[in-house]
Amino acid sequence: MSSALSDGSPASSTPDAAGAAARRFRGKNKSRRWKRGEDTEIAVIRLPLDVNNHQDLRRVEQLYSAMWSVKRALQRDARAAVDAYWAGDVRRESGAKAWRAELGLSREGMERRAYRHIERALHLGHYVTKALVMHQADEVFETAVCRHLFPDAAGRRFGRPKTGTWWKYTRIPGRARSHTTARKWETFRLHGTLAGHMDTYRHRDLDSSVTSPDQAAQLPPGTSILEQPRRLPVPARTPGRVPTAGVTSKGTPKTRAATWWDHTGPLAVVFTGGSGSERGDLVLPVRLPSGAGRWPRLLHFLNDSGTWHKVDLVRRQDVSAPDGWVYEAHLMVLAGGYASPTTRSRRRAAAELDRVGGIDGNVSNVSVVSFPSTFDPSDGPVESSWIELTDEEHAALAKARRKERGRKRALDRSRRATNPVQYGPSKRQQARTERRKQDDLPERHVHVPGGPRAANKAGIPKQAYRRDDLSAGYRHTRTRLAEAAATEAAAKDHRARRIAEHIVAAHGAELTVEDCNISTWYRRWGRALQATTPGRLITATGRECEKTGGRLLRASTFTTKLSQTCMCGNRVSKTLADRVHACPTCGLVGDRDIVSAALNAHVRLADPDDPSTARLDTVQARSTQILFATGLQEALSSQPQRGASPRRGRTQAAARRPGIPRQRASARHNTTDQNRPTPNETRPALERHKAHVGTAAHKGNASHGDTPNGNWTDGIPITG
Repeated sequence: MSSALSDGSPASSTPDAAGAAARRFRGKNKSRRWKRGEDTEIAVIRLPLDVNNHQDLRRVEQLYSAMWSVKRALQRDARAAVDAYWAGDVRRESGAKAWRAELGLSREGMERRAYRHIERALHLGHYVTKALVMHQADEVFETAVCRHLFPDAAGRRFGRPKTGTWWKYTRIPGRARSHTTARKWETFRLHGTLAGHMDTYRHRDLDSSVTSPDQAAQLPPGTSILEQPRRLPVPARTPGRVPTAGVTSKGTPKTRAATWWDHTGPLAVVFTGGSGSERGDLVLPVRLPSGAGRWPRLLHFLNDSGTWHKVDLVRRQDVSAPDGWVYEAHLMVLAGGYASPTTRSRRRAAAELDRVGGIDGNVSNVSVVSFPSTFDPSDGPVESSWIELTDEEHAALAKARRKERGRKRALDRSRRATNPVQYGPSKRQQARTERRKQDDLPERHVHVPGGPRAANKAGIPKQAYRRDDLSAGYRHTRTRLAEAAATEAAAKDHRARRIAEHIVAAHGAELTVEDCNISTWYRRWGRALQATTPGRLITATGRECEKTGGRLLRASTFTTKLSQTCMCGNRVSKTLADRVHACPTCGLVGDRDIVSAALNAHVRLADPDDPSTARLDTVQARSTQILFATGLQEALSSQPQRGASPRRGRTQAAARRPGIPRQRASARHNTTDQNRPTPNETRPALERHKAHVGTAAHKGNASHGDTPNGNWTDGIPITG
């Protein structure tokens, strides 16, 4: 196996038995390598491409098809090499690095494999270049091989490399331009200027005094700058010759043929094509926003071509597009992201707040509490915020879920109607057939069978789903479903950014949050988390803190135990069902999440990069409780006890109501496992009574009618 996979190492220059010299590869670059500065930021802008020409559209489709073939072959090679690596126990123990080098499990080895694929499949040379293939191999190595062989900072490894699908292949990675050699871009290149684009597609009503992009950026929002046609024409390369430095022997100035580097017209993405392509350059015009409100951002990214670093070709599904895809160019620039004057002023004001705060992320809400950095009431009051879904957002989510459910049902009906042999009739259809047979009526043909899929005794379908026939309507509905999912994800990101801006503006940029693994929450509260997205909120808040000049610190839950601690330092044990913090020692009563957020503000980390070094400063917390007194009590108890509305069968906690608790569901007669309460997982499994594994903690000789610790009460569920 190793001999078949060891082609990743460079070939030798020694002549073989046939007398022909083996292939030689170019050596390492002897010039000094360019490195990006540590303080240099990177930002990306998406540039929509107008691919309306049928020939250009066909070339782009062929480019994606060829690159997908290369990536699929590389993924299969990586999977085979990884299997061989783990199968060679003796070789791996004696020298894992040498064994990986022999199998070609390295960046250079994956690049050699990519070169061989393009050399053996000669038709690929008409569409792709070796530079594209090389960076596709680098991406497979980084995303599949490295993540599987080497653990991350948390000690986790990704699974075995797999082969992706055609519908998820949306990005062709380009190669960064050379920062040591002028005018050297080996893959996708962006040519043209912002001023040339403005001159070419200038709006007819634009004032004649506006002649540059800088002046256009100063116009008020709503002013039209560009008037671009529905179908942008393909820009032509600059013809003729251009003068260069120097003079010929006859005294005439030297000239050279004009190239794309001399193009100063509208912006366009240019790809030279494969080595065997004879159709010329692939030129895709860029469409820019026409309103003046977006021009300050365009000026930030596109006005200086010296900051352009890399261009990737990206596609996304769109039902209205001719072939179901729209194409974009993602331009990476060596500059920070654009911030409007309003954003910059808001961040300056947030940096001057001089406050410290804590965040407590929950399934249905996010709580924030902040104090002055001096913890002195004379420097400012205690502030608290409670972020949850509004009624309008709940209604919008319910509407989106109904649409998604309807589209998924339409997909299932379309698949069943196109492949009726793979499905059996439902019980209702069978009963109707029996009734018609008993009444001597002709048998009615079932066009859409509603029963289960044909499978063997092990439950495996006899025919794989990928081999089913799919109709045009099925593909259309599937595209609409993908569009809706992408739109929903973008809306959630936008909501998270807006909420993060409000949090930092009100509580400052020095915040602390518990280091929770939110991915484990999805096992129990997946539907509620998809609606509230606490992970997105915390990530966006951390990014906003960094932009403001602060930092979002993460504290380990094992060393702090904030949900079980009071401001006075006393331990107050609570289960997931207990949503109200009530300390019997100091009398502090407040919402559980807000109390944890207030304690987060008093967490100190010996190493800011290591959450396990977090410790709760109980002395400072008790001092804060005494100093702020009434204001703290009002801030901790003024928020309503609301959460995301759960559905039956998905609730993991029960709210406590005053009064006599009802009998637990597990003690009632004729109950099923579906209606039984969920286990109290805040306690270790070894502490549960053997006779009640899977139910609430039950100690002593209490009868089934009792409710120890009040864990299960009136049965009013909330997610917590």
